[in-house]
Amino acid sequence: MTTIRLLDATEARAAIPDLCDVLVDCVDGGASVGFMQPYTREDAEPYWQAVAESVASGATLLFVAELEGRVLGTVQIGAAQMPNQPHRADLKKLLVHRAARGKGLARLLMRAAEEEAARRGKTILVLDTATGSDAEAIYPRLGWERVGVIPDYALWPEGGFCASTFFYKRIA
Repeated sequence: MTTIRLLDATEARAAIPDLCDVLVDCVDGGASVGFMQPYTREDAEPYWQAVAESVASGATLLFVAELEGRVLGTVQIGAAQMPNQPHRADLKKLLVHRAARGKGLARLLMRAAEEEAARRGKTILVLDTATGSDAEAIYPRLGWERVGVIPDYALWPEGGFCASTFFYKRIA
């Protein structure tokens, strides 16, 4: 059974080992999510500790997908914005462990994130993803609008430039 949960700061800290496993698996699998190979659990820990602190401050909403009690997916909403953007949030780091793909976790995580962002007064979400990646195909199926592509925006984890495709979705 799949469970989607919004974590508080204490739960986020407790989930760090599982979150590290998911992130390392995604980077090892070639996902362009900000990190370079080789990437280890030790590399991932400071990132997730910072996310947990951001959850504690209220700047980030952290969702996890659990399958049979194990965290196998996650997504974040960057809720803290500049004063002229209180209605907007950034969807960040939709990650699903390769062993759990094809089970609908990404769709469930996205739905939960969008619903919670709307409950908190957000009306528009934005995201970017590596152009040509498997992830890029997910968002249009979930109602996201493609804005455009910026070439050479980031690097693939194994090296080499990749373009990024930007999307938005009105949620209220």
